[in-house]
Amino acid sequence: MENPQSGYRTKTYQQPVKRYCQTLDLRDNAELIAEYRRRHESGSIWLEVMAGIREVGILEMEIYILNTRLFMIVETGLDFDWEEAMNRLSTLPRQQEWEDYMAIFQLVAPGASSAQKWQPMERMFHLYEY
Repeated sequence: MENPQSGYRTKTYQQPVKRYCQTLDLRDNAELIAEYRRRHESGSIWLEVMAGIREVGILEMEIYILNTRLFMIVETGLDFDWEEAMNRLSTLPRQQEWEDYMAIFQLVAPGASSAQKWQPMERMFHLYEY
């Protein structure tokens, strides 16, 4: 079974990919965090939202949690343009409704899009250079 101690398997692609890493903070409320987790369980995420994520070119998306801190990894093809994809995603069916549905748990401005909520993280180290 995959868990923080044993590690998580990653997908292998038939093409080179790039990765985006982002963070977002949740409200410090155990009941809200539990509900946020429930809304992200398999079968709970709206199908239109999942389809939109795939439609804009996202190959994989993972969200990790530690207390109130979320960390998201997004993998895409090398030709993926983040800003263009997020602009397009925000116009697809139910995307903004989903963002509003999630906002009650997040420390974000009302009406914020996904691109406005999730803050990009800077890579400061990777083993490949050594």
